[in-house]
Amino acid sequence: MPASGAAAADNYGAIAYSRTSGARAYSHDYSTRAGAETRALGECRARGRGCKIVTWYRNACGALASGPDGWGASWSSSRRAAENKALAKCSTYSYSCGVLVWSCTTR
Repeated sequence: MPASGAAAADNYGAIAYSRTSGARAYSHDYSTRAGAETRALGECRARGRGCKIVTWYRNACGALASGPDGWGASWSSSRRAAENKALAKCSTYSYSCGVLVWSCTTR
């Protein structure tokens, strides 16, 4: 806890993805969810069309997994847990899923 006794500020992150173009991007350590989503979308759209936010997270990690027939995204308290959840979601739609991107906030 900071010396002032105030609670530490939350850190937000987001992952954007386009199944159509394969573009993807992430952001982390933003003070607001909107800021994190805006950055991830902007970075993704610079790489391709059809981007959308697929997961966001606060003081946590996010991951995106994809396979030939689908994708999955999720968040959790650790990188490994976020990746496992994303892989599990992807596996309900596809086979041979792999993690495309992950990101964690510093809090």
